[in-house]
Amino acid sequence: MSNSSESNVIFRAAAGGKLQGHIRVPGDKSISHRSIMLGSLAEGVTEVSGFLEGEDNIATLEAFRAMGVQIEGPADGRVTVHGVGMHGLKAPTRPLYLGNSGTSMRLLSGLMAAQPFDVEMSGDASLSKRPMKRVTDPLRLMGAVVETTATGTPPLKVKGGQKLHGIDYVMPMASAQVKSCLLLAGLYAAGTTCVTEPAPTRDHTERMLAGFGYPVERRGNTVCVQGGGRLTATKIDVPADISSATFFMVGAAIAAGSDIVLEHVGINPTRIGVINILRLMGADLELRNEREAGGEPVADIRVRASKLKGIRIPEEQVPLAIDEFPALFVAAACAEGETVLTGAEELRVKESDRIQVMADGLVALGVDARPTPDGMIIRGGRIGSGQVDSHGDHRIAMSFAMAALVASGPITITDCANVNTSFPGFVALANRAGLTLQAEIV
Repeated sequence: MSNSSESNVIFRAAAGGKLQGHIRVPGDKSISHRSIMLGSLAEGVTEVSGFLEGEDNIATLEAFRAMGVQIEGPADGRVTVHGVGMHGLKAPTRPLYLGNSGTSMRLLSGLMAAQPFDVEMSGDASLSKRPMKRVTDPLRLMGAVVETTATGTPPLKVKGGQKLHGIDYVMPMASAQVKSCLLLAGLYAAGTTCVTEPAPTRDHTERMLAGFGYPVERRGNTVCVQGGGRLTATKIDVPADISSATFFMVGAAIAAGSDIVLEHVGINPTRIGVINILRLMGADLELRNEREAGGEPVADIRVRASKLKGIRIPEEQVPLAIDEFPALFVAAACAEGETVLTGAEELRVKESDRIQVMADGLVALGVDARPTPDGMIIRGGRIGSGQVDSHGDHRIAMSFAMAALVASGPITITDCANVNTSFPGFVALANRAGLTLQAEIV
């Protein structure tokens, strides 16, 4: 599958099936991004295994190549990064194009704010609509000079040569990308940079900074870094991405006769909302062989089919499962009774408005789904047959593919090219596990 700007892809999912066997989904996208960023700024050679070779992560990798970092690979998930040190990046000769990747743009904005050269960052049509004020406003408080469009969207123009100073920032919303952006800027800032979050978000940046030998201080829901330190190269083993594993977890939970084991999945405590929510719904889900890989907790996850029940999703679980809700909406559509989600307005500014787009798709398949400003109310029942539009959102496309396991007839999903941003090889792996799924380039 190629990028959506060149062609479009349609998924055709046949009705029925069950998921079985042992599979390993690709590496964690968030950790893969950070391995390239910190490896590039480290002193020495960083070796990465399990790297996700999706378009979003390649965008990060190519951005650092454009700034003079020698990077070998990726090949079979292996990448070798020859770090240039904290002050070794060079001015790119052209704007950095980051495709569909909000993570790349938001985290890089923190690093670019402290460089001695000017940088422009742009993205595709979807990324060009995503809000950036949440990072540019606090970066300006640190002394950065960053320009956006009048509406606060990309492209971003960052002026080099600014002296940054540490700040104490209380985030108005829970966002790992904002937290990570400010911590990365804080590596270069005079004094201490502290970020306080209203609810726990993924802590991959803090864990990886510590793995590269950079001191990180945690006090409750506040994390701080002191500027002026250095990063030392290390080895990183990227676990399988729990967001990618989610599609198969939901598929196995809803499809009768399913019994699947997902291997070496990252179960970072700040990412396991999907496990907690599925268990509350009655899923038969077991963690096996829990261990640690490269500073991150991992486990094999066994999921067997079960009768799910509708629940009111606890709001404290929302930040821990923010990327997994498209698939969880499909689980709710198959559950007995009503599922209510609140406190998830962040879903409206992802790769698509995931609340509205999922509601529209579920309704098209005959499900009682009512969007609300900050969530959705879904009454479980039968999933029918029909066509849904993923609006170029990879997670929505894969979620509706799993819905076909219990649908009354085939499901056609349009605008699926961006599945390659996070899950190259999804169609082949889904078919091996038990779906009947075709991708057509149109």
